Amino acid sequence: MTQTKKYDFRVVAEGATWTGQITRRQTARKIVVSKAKKGFETEAQAQAWGETELKSFLENLIKRNERKAKAREERNEAAEAKELAADAWRSARPSKNSGYDFDEDNLDYESDSEG
Repeated sequence: MTQTKKYDFRVVAEGATWTGQITRRQTARKIVVSKAKKGFETEAQAQAWGETELKSFLENLIKRNERKAKAREERNEAAEAKELAADAWRSARPSKNSGYDFDEDNLDYESDSEG
C-alpha cells in the first residue's frame, strides 16, 4: 500500500490563467478541493500561493484538532464524574426491597382479599 499525503496542493492551467488548489484525499480514489484561488498570471505565482496556503491550512487544522481534543477530554471527564456521582448515589440509596416481604410465588395480596 502506498503512502500518500492527505492534504496537498496542485496548480491547474485554465486558458491564459492559472488556478491554485488545496486538495484533500477523501478516499483512495477521490480527491476533493478544499480551497482554490483563480487568476494567477504565471504558474510560479500559483505554486507559491499553494505552498504558503497549504502551510497555513495545515497549521489551522492542527490548532482545530487540538481544540477539539481538549473539548473532548473535558467532556469525557465530566461524563465520568457524573457517572461516579450516580454510582455513589445508587449505592447510598436503600435497596428497593427493604421493608417489603414479597414472595414471587405467592401472588395473593392481603390488601386485595380484605376489600
